[in-house]
Amino acid sequence: MPQPRMLLVVTGDDFGYCPRRNQGIVDCFLAGGISNVSLLVNALAAREAAHMAKRHNIPIGLHANLSEGIPVSPSLRQASTLVNQQGFFLGKMGFRQALERSQLCMKQVELELRAQVRRFTELTGHLPQHMDGHQHVHVLPEVREVFAQVLSDLRIRYTRVPVEHGLLSCSWLPEHLQTFYTQVEKDAVDAIPVFRRHGIRLPDVYLGLTTVGQNMSVPSLQRALRLALSPGPSSSSGSGSNRPVTAELMVHPGYPSTQEGGCGEGPDDFSRSTDRQHELSVLTDPAVLTLYSQERVQLCAFKDL
Repeated sequence: MPQPRMLLVVTGDDFGYCPRRNQGIVDCFLAGGISNVSLLVNALAAREAAHMAKRHNIPIGLHANLSEGIPVSPSLRQASTLVNQQGFFLGKMGFRQALERSQLCMKQVELELRAQVRRFTELTGHLPQHMDGHQHVHVLPEVREVFAQVLSDLRIRYTRVPVEHGLLSCSWLPEHLQTFYTQVEKDAVDAIPVFRRHGIRLPDVYLGLTTVGQNMSVPSLQRALRLALSPGPSSSSGSGSNRPVTAELMVHPGYPSTQEGGCGEGPDDFSRSTDRQHELSVLTDPAVLTLYSQERVQLCAFKDL
């Protein structure tokens, strides 16, 4: 390939969720569909996932989880602000509602994030190459300050900032997703100066909100890539620079979960659906690999940026 226009990290999220997710993610990596994975350390099959990553030399980071399942830190499983009466995290929206009501203790958030990094290190033998947040919790107000400090203290160099070119003009997203993703973007924009102040590195652009599940197709990936490669005010690649744009594409490949899986509460509806396998099929479609070649996109890991 000539000089690439983009260095693209394609991250398979939720590694460790269940054995079928793990197998689908590994199959996707071996077929060239992803170049990186993000591990849920409190998930049912996290240990198996870590072994598979080591066996296949898959670049791996931490998918920090404050919203689904059971905390890693034993002291937070009862009578903490992060869990309900059953000892489970509060959920994607429950966590956000508790944060808005000032009901979350940030010291407990920090304790759990550090516990998850320790668990990751125990499972893999090394620190995460990057760290992001399950369901985008890491960009939320207050949480982002704690998250950034933990990454800075532990010298974890990269994180994710879910701000996607063309989100607001994306016509195929249902209203509830458009509303949620728009708020995620707003929080992510506000998180950028926090992360940069702590010396955390960010790819120039992000892709993945408009291409989740059944919304992923060769045309939708092509649209997202071309928007990401076009000059714009949100690009941080620097004016006049000839270096490739750096980017992360968030994806969720896998095979549908059965009764087995999850982070303590069993698999959710998205995991049981065919959406994960649909993403796997699209990502490994030869037409996508041809698209990367045509657009001079080179897949890589965070360590290569």
